[in-house]
Amino acid sequence: MHLSPEQEAIRDSVQAFAEDEIRPVASEADETGEFPEDVWDGMADLDLTGLTVPEEYGGYDADRVTYALVNEAVAYGALAVATALSVHCLATSCIREFGDESLHEAWLPEMVDGRPVGAFALSEPDAGSNPAEMTTEARRDGDEYVIDGTKQWITNGERSGVVVLFAKTDREDPSSVTQFLVPKDTDGLGVGKKEDKLGLRASDTTTLEFDGARIPAEYRLTEEGHGLSAALSILTGGRIGIAAQSVGLGQAALDAAVEYADEREQFGQPIGDFQAIQHKLAEMQTTVQAGRLLTLDAARRADAGESVRGAASMAKYFASEGAVDVTNEAVQIHGGYGYTKDYDVERFYRDAKVTTIYEGTTEIQKRVIAEELN
Repeated sequence: MHLSPEQEAIRDSVQAFAEDEIRPVASEADETGEFPEDVWDGMADLDLTGLTVPEEYGGYDADRVTYALVNEAVAYGALAVATALSVHCLATSCIREFGDESLHEAWLPEMVDGRPVGAFALSEPDAGSNPAEMTTEARRDGDEYVIDGTKQWITNGERSGVVVLFAKTDREDPSSVTQFLVPKDTDGLGVGKKEDKLGLRASDTTTLEFDGARIPAEYRLTEEGHGLSAALSILTGGRIGIAAQSVGLGQAALDAAVEYADEREQFGQPIGDFQAIQHKLAEMQTTVQAGRLLTLDAARRADAGESVRGAASMAKYFASEGAVDVTNEAVQIHGGYGYTKDYDVERFYRDAKVTTIYEGTTEIQKRVIAEELN
């Protein structure tokens, strides 16, 4: 796919940042479970935390192709960092799309600078793939809303300063899901359990507990009952970002496997000279490139104003499952060393699985693709 000179320049600069600044700290961040805040500040300096913010508020206002290129490059450095960035961008997208001018002015310029960090609170302990089952309630009380409930699997849950929240205005009415902006320092909002995860360990994932949390009525982002459709529209674009991250992770694993195959010798020659390894690398390269093309096609269609519900799901489904396959083969090529933390492919393998789960599982993507056929 043809890229403009500006898109190529952005891709190359972010790729260089990923290799020089993100990759060197990725292993330690994974081991300690601490997010690399210096890297976040560096991304803010590159305007990446303002990717989905209009220029009038200091943002970059990236097109979808550029957004995909950035997500791929950042994930090449560390998926945990890319995930934190994409969720922040989901939050700024919601404020941009559904907030009024006063909320734009109050929040977007600071979020462009990376602080406050944004979080996106849709899932709950008993409402994951079907958010209509959520029980968190935002009850109108005069000129305020009172929020009660629990959200789960919240990326940036601990480090965020503002939360885009989805809650029902009537707990018994599935059609009452509404979107709100909730400042993190709101009384009655607390951070709960931090998940101890298989991968993505440098990205904080927590519950958020709402216990009588009060926000001004003007912090409602959508009309009552319009929150679920808003969430799904934003997530469609978000799935293109996750597909791009999957491609970046797959590319990192492929590059590591190629390097190792060239260096590792068995039976008097590099293992990359054996046809069995060559075939693995060929399959890995094809999977990564196919995922990349599906992702860029979905992004291009979005930029053209086309409906991309099916295209985004195809990209997310193929690229995420491809990342699992490619990282698995990268570990296999490394042999016993691939099973140790001495090599990055061990982390790539653990990280890859989550791409098939968050922002819509593989099963949900297949359902969407099938629906688009009718």
